[in-house]
Amino acid sequence: MKRTIIIISLALAACGGDKGDVVSSRSPHPQSNPSATVVILEFADFQCSACRVAHEKIVKPLLQAHGADIRYEFRHFPLRSIHRYALDAAEVAECAADQEKFWEFVDHAYVHQDDLNNDGLLTWAKELDLDVDLLETCWKSRSKKSLVLAEYEAGRTMGVAGTPTFFVDGERVESGFDTLSEAIETRLGEMRKRL
Repeated sequence: MKRTIIIISLALAACGGDKGDVVSSRSPHPQSNPSATVVILEFADFQCSACRVAHEKIVKPLLQAHGADIRYEFRHFPLRSIHRYALDAAEVAECAADQEKFWEFVDHAYVHQDDLNNDGLLTWAKELDLDVDLLETCWKSRSKKSLVLAEYEAGRTMGVAGTPTFFVDGERVESGFDTLSEAIETRLGEMRKRL
């Protein structure tokens, strides 16, 4: 009975709260403000070419322009039916987070997306100076699979069907620097009026 209660508690903790939150070993993007009230969620897939473009053309400029005013969060949405290595890459990213290199992994994964396969994931770990043995043990244990799938399911609940998909404070916003910037400015304006 006690074991069942512990398992249920762990399962509930992994599911998180509102806004699609799940328990993770990673922090928000370091170029964003962890205490900001405007939260940007991006649901993405490491094997998605549109996500690679969005990372360079939307996410990085958004962080430069609005980093002090937003809390940027990455959520896994591996499209397993069309991207063979997306789930593995997401799990390895979470294993990299255990070694405090989640964001370095994200950048590296998109730059080297064409080399994404199981051997490539371990090569990336070496290139990022991760403890490769520890990372491989974490990955092969599948200990991060439930976290990744919980984020995927949270996305589905929020209406995500493809990647990349962005939300500003829980409201879906069309992918684009201008559209996201406008939504952020609108939210900030609304908050200023309340003060």
